[in-house]
Formats: sequence, C-alpha cells, structure tokens
Amino acid sequence: MGDLSANFSRSEFRCKCGCGLDAISSTLIKKLQLARDNYGRIMHITSGCRCMKNNAKAGSFSTSSHLPGKDGVCLAADISYGAGGDLYGLIKALQFAGFTRIGINFAKHFIHCDVDDTKPQPTIFSY
Repeated sequence: MGDLSANFSRSEFRCKCGCGLDAISSTLIKKLQLARDNYGRIMHITSGCRCMKNNAKAGSFSTSSHLPGKDGVCLAADISYGAGGDLYGLIKALQFAGFTRIGINFAKHFIHCDVDDTKPQPTIFSY
C-alpha cells in the first residue's frame, strides 16, 4: 500500500542522494496509478525527484523533468522493465493512462515518463 496512491509511496520518488527532495506531481502519480491498474503488475520506480547535484550525477540535462519545475514539483519518473513483453505491456499501459511523453533507455532497461507540458509531445524517444 502506498501513501501517494494505492500502489505508490513517496519514498519511491525521493531523490536518491539523500537530500530529502520528494515533491512529486500529483498528476504524475494519478497517471502512474492508472497505468499500474491497467498493467496489473508491479512497477519499480528507479528515479523520480532529483536535486541538481543528483541530476548531474545521473548525466541528465539541466532542463530535466526530474528536477523541480516552476511550481516546485518534479514531473517525471523512470520505471525499470525486464523482458521484451514487459516493455510492450508497460508502454501500452502508460499510453492508456494518457502519457504522451515516453522515453526508452534500452541499455539500462528503464522507461521514462513525464507530465511536462513545456516539452514536445506526443513523442516516444530513446536514449
């Protein structure tokens, strides 16, 4: 049981550096929960909120949706995936939930999704 939704907890989205940043978008959580309900399987969050230091360590851009935006909340999550069927099912569930920005990292086996309306969409990208 989560404290943000039925299946997601704030601790999953907290910055991994230990700084305590955990201000995650409620819109992102609602869409993730809808995707989780549709997917019917556990979704492992590998990255949610990031401070500037941790974002740089992750090799990401200063415009990353993982950083707090103008309203102070983070707008992105990365979700790990396993075999090819997981990737297809997870993307399908994210699209069902209304995500229009999805990134796939094939080398590190994670999917990025965000609700950042300042970035181009609809799009699926890889990196």
